[in-house]
Amino acid sequence: MQSQIPASGLPFPTTPEVIFANWREALHTSGLTSAMQSVYALSLGGYLEYCSRNAISVTTPSARGYMEDVTRRGLAKHPQLWKDALNWFFREGRQHCEAAPRLVDRALPTLGQADTGAQPWERRLIERLRIQHYAWRTEKTYREWAWRLADFIRPRDLESAAGEDIKSFLSDLAVRGRVSVATQKQALNALIFLFRKALGREAGDLAGFQLSRRGPRVPTVLSRKECQRLFEAMAGTPRLMAELMYGSGLRVMELLRLRVKDVDVARLQVIVRAGKGDKDRVTMLAESLGERLRAHRDRLRGLYEQDRAAALAGVWLPEALERKYPGAGTSWEWFWLFPSRQVSLDPHSGVNRRHHLLDGAFQAAIREAARQAQLHKRVTPHTLRHSFATHLLEGGADIRSVQDLLGHADVATTQIYTHVMNRPGLGLKSPLDGPVSEAAPGQLDS
Repeated sequence: MQSQIPASGLPFPTTPEVIFANWREALHTSGLTSAMQSVYALSLGGYLEYCSRNAISVTTPSARGYMEDVTRRGLAKHPQLWKDALNWFFREGRQHCEAAPRLVDRALPTLGQADTGAQPWERRLIERLRIQHYAWRTEKTYREWAWRLADFIRPRDLESAAGEDIKSFLSDLAVRGRVSVATQKQALNALIFLFRKALGREAGDLAGFQLSRRGPRVPTVLSRKECQRLFEAMAGTPRLMAELMYGSGLRVMELLRLRVKDVDVARLQVIVRAGKGDKDRVTMLAESLGERLRAHRDRLRGLYEQDRAAALAGVWLPEALERKYPGAGTSWEWFWLFPSRQVSLDPHSGVNRRHHLLDGAFQAAIREAARQAQLHKRVTPHTLRHSFATHLLEGGADIRSVQDLLGHADVATTQIYTHVMNRPGLGLKSPLDGPVSEAAPGQLDS
């Protein structure tokens, strides 16, 4: 029997039978012919999209409903093969779930494919996040907020949570936790997703909770001389990364996720793919980095050839892109510009491949360089982005142009840098630097 649909249009929550995130990799090693693999991939891709579109779980009843739908609409040219694909998916997926260790301690690092949740609601949450191709970092963040709500309402179970619990939790974050506006909004988005997708109901009217009141903070900015001192305290690839981040105004994950093809030395451009808000943009490339970037790419070529000789899986690509261009992950142009020295297991698929450099390693390099340069400020990689924007504005750049280079959706976000410019207020001087004059006779000092 298929899941019933309540009046709200959302299905009653059901625990998914399988969470089989790496089914494509399993299909490639299944021994089936290429033609059969193509039919299976078409059937299974359509099924998971069907589940996502209708907000239903991956279960055998939903699979039967999917087959009835595609058969009625004449979408399956070979219905029996499509059914065989679904049977293969559930058979292999159940074996995968049985082999995967259950998560007992949420602090333990585990493979994403093995960590399928400790509670039924968490399994449903993971399923929805993975079917809708949410980023691994987003999955971890949303799950953490769900567990924080679960801890907040104990001893009650999270399945019984209501909108009032969300309001109380958000108010507690603002009053007792004193979190920022952005953090409170992140928690709200995560919990609304939890209710709609995992618990199968709307959270209701959430108006009235205590809002965080912390205003925007003025960012830390380095002077040009301080930037130079920081770079001189670094060497090799970390210095190249720091100078590229400062010279192009990149966010740290935008820097780390650059591919070989994204840096155009000839045109002095850096193309940021799927930046914040899933937006692409083009920013500048400092001409002084050209020769060093070419030399860096030449060195990378050896590492790339080494991976190909070892028959290592290609670098990670977004799933839609991987479907459109199978094997693109093994091509040179998609190789990471700043790859990790070691290969590691992909947290989603469990495939052994080379990832990009971890953000923690780069952050540690920046902190150590700031210490050696004796910069008496809290310096992080993002400080370089703040400095890029501020120095451009101090140099007379138009604020709209700086907004485009930074990828800000609202110019108001960019305007915060006018508060930390070397001469805020369009070059006005402090009265302490001006001449001292006596008040005219008969006039009062204002």
